[in-house]
Amino acid sequence: MTTAGARTESRSPSGAGAWNAAPSMADSPNVAVVRRAFDAFTLRDVERLVATCSPDVEFDLPTARLARTGKPYRGHEGVRTYMRDAARVWTELRLEAREFHETGDLVVAVGRVYAWGEGRVVDTPSAWVWKLRDRLVLRVTVYESRSEAFVAAGLAAD
Repeated sequence: MTTAGARTESRSPSGAGAWNAAPSMADSPNVAVVRRAFDAFTLRDVERLVATCSPDVEFDLPTARLARTGKPYRGHEGVRTYMRDAARVWTELRLEAREFHETGDLVVAVGRVYAWGEGRVVDTPSAWVWKLRDRLVLRVTVYESRSEAFVAAGLAAD
């Protein structure tokens, strides 16, 4: 298992605080892809996010449970649909991945989610398990805790 460095705080284009996901010198190629995906989401750059994904990508995310009866988003068009759904469901949605752990073709990102919209407010720890193939995102699943994501990725919780 490898662990990539912490992120540094910067300002987002909208002026709100955001995490700068610029690659560190220690990032592996897979961690760099995951950081680029988080950056693309933060910037709401749909095509940049799509560019990090395999054509058969699958996003298994909480927004799907709110907007799509729980069905994961599939393929590049699914990523585009996710971004539209996220904009519709959430007035604000910030994903702040603060640490990255890698094992094989999996990257676990650990951080927080801040969101509000449609009568919901979310401020919670979160962890994402990213599966990559050929330096492209194949699947991302969100977990409510670091330990839950570590178990899903086959890592020992520390």
